[in-house]
Amino acid sequence: MSARLPSHPATARSFAARIFAFAAIAFLAACELSIPETGGNAGQQIDPSAPVQVALLVPGGTEAAEVNAIAASIENAARLAIADLDGVEIDLRVYNTARDAGQASQMAATAVADGAKIILGPLDAASANAVGVTVAPAGINVLAFSNNPAIAGGNVFVLGNTFGNVSDRLVSYAGTQGINQFMIVHQDDLAGSVGRDSIATSIRSAGGTVSGVEAYPFSQEGIFARASAIAAATNASGAQAIFVTDNVAGGLPILATSLEDQGLNPANTPLIGITRWDAAPQAASLPGMQGGLFAMANAGREAAFRNRYEASYGSAPHPLASIAYDGIAAIGALAATGDRDALTTGSLTRASGFAGATGIFRLRRDGTNQRALAVARIVNNQIAIVDPAPQSFGRGGS
Repeated sequence: MSARLPSHPATARSFAARIFAFAAIAFLAACELSIPETGGNAGQQIDPSAPVQVALLVPGGTEAAEVNAIAASIENAARLAIADLDGVEIDLRVYNTARDAGQASQMAATAVADGAKIILGPLDAASANAVGVTVAPAGINVLAFSNNPAIAGGNVFVLGNTFGNVSDRLVSYAGTQGINQFMIVHQDDLAGSVGRDSIATSIRSAGGTVSGVEAYPFSQEGIFARASAIAAATNASGAQAIFVTDNVAGGLPILATSLEDQGLNPANTPLIGITRWDAAPQAASLPGMQGGLFAMANAGREAAFRNRYEASYGSAPHPLASIAYDGIAAIGALAATGDRDALTTGSLTRASGFAGATGIFRLRRDGTNQRALAVARIVNNQIAIVDPAPQSFGRGGS
């Protein structure tokens, strides 16, 4: 059950401020990228009768216990996926990158020398880009855990759910509800800027209208200072909804509460979020979040993965662990075809995609991905699925 709705704006504001104190998963950024040029169908050939050697690059090897825990969770999920494969053998070899691009590059070179046919990981975008450049001459593809499309392309594919994939889904659904004019409101940082651009692209590609764009400093004081102007601009713009980039572990609860305090009625101008709001279910009790829309994975498949992981390892998986499962699932599905070219670009980007831990997904030729997502709405302080995740590609909604 969700928390009881705060009965007074000051109470809601206090609750929102407490949520703001929680740490968020940072946007995985990269700078000064150099996407390697590769052939049209890059990738190593495999021997269908032998185990497929996969190099898993994890962020372990640091003094930070939290990072090492993420590394362990990623490896656990990959091994869980291997156990789920039918008739396919994976020779998984794990390399620590310490979240350092230089070390990631060195480990990738070692993996190539060891005979790796494909690279799974690493976590950070800068490291993934460095790895892609390092292994491109060997004709090896990289399935990175990043969600940053800036590193996608050449021999690098990103497995993380991209902002563009989420905004495409939400803009499409909003259109079915008669919503096609959007105000974009974003925090003034890298993740906010990338999210803003993804949202704007999705809106315009769908024939919608960006009614305006407003930013705020990524702090409680910054949100309080800008809320009045954002509310006024939204009311003057004719926007039917406010597309936000912030998350429930960051500034979104304060933003939602502040805009509602400034007179914006969520019943008339609901929020639409590019991040997952179920990460902090208490946020659903905030008045400013009512009627809001966000996208999430297939809840049934996600719960099944989480339960299997907990049964195997005795603890919950890190939120990024499912991406490692997906990488192995894709490699295994392709190897099962018996095709020597199973790990080439042409095979990796097959139109039917793959069955992942949290739903179906597919890789695109440009190195990005498409994940089938459900659309959820906050109704009476509860999260309700209003449009389920598609079960196959080729139809609307994904």
